Amino acid sequence: MMMKIALFTAFIAHILCGFSDCLLSCGANGRLNLKDIHYPDKMAAMFENMPLRKPMISILMGILSITAMAFGYLALSRWMQQFNAILANIMLISTVVFTVPIVTHHIICGLVEWFYIRLGRTTEAHDVVLEFQKKTISTMIVGYLALIVFLGCLFFAVVTGKTELPRWCCIINTLIFVLLLSPTQLPAKGNIAGAAMFLGLLIMI
Repeated sequence: MMMKIALFTAFIAHILCGFSDCLLSCGANGRLNLKDIHYPDKMAAMFENMPLRKPMISILMGILSITAMAFGYLALSRWMQQFNAILANIMLISTVVFTVPIVTHHIICGLVEWFYIRLGRTTEAHDVVLEFQKKTISTMIVGYLALIVFLGCLFFAVVTGKTELPRWCCIINTLIFVLLLSPTQLPAKGNIAGAAMFLGLLIMI
């Protein structure tokens, strides 16, 4: 029962985290294109009339949702213990290494946007926040590398028949769903994929 609760919590948390991402990337003048972040004029137009409360709400929602989704990843690590202790321990460590940097990264993204808007969306403000973002990008890299390790272990365990799940359930994996969603224009693809994985595992486990 606790396993089901943890997986359902992670499912809801990924949805909320996706919404918090949209608060940062969607403004009154459309959706932020990552290719445009190097162009001050495009950035200024994108964030025109963006209320300061949006990045702050995003920060708080992101902290809560990422912390909540960690319970789902920890539950999967514990579930794996009965099948393969080595993979379970790797998944456990990966969860911790993933959660802390990604929470930090989400806070940084929200603060960067808040300061950019608060400082008037000037070219100088753009250059300062972009430099800060680049110098702290290691939080994102470390976090997502840890997540890939976690998902890789889960995929390997299922596809090789080490778990009680049918081998075809290896497709119930965030990595697979991200690849399927990559050609689309959907926002928050990673969180949509994560929510889909936890919903699928909630049904199958």
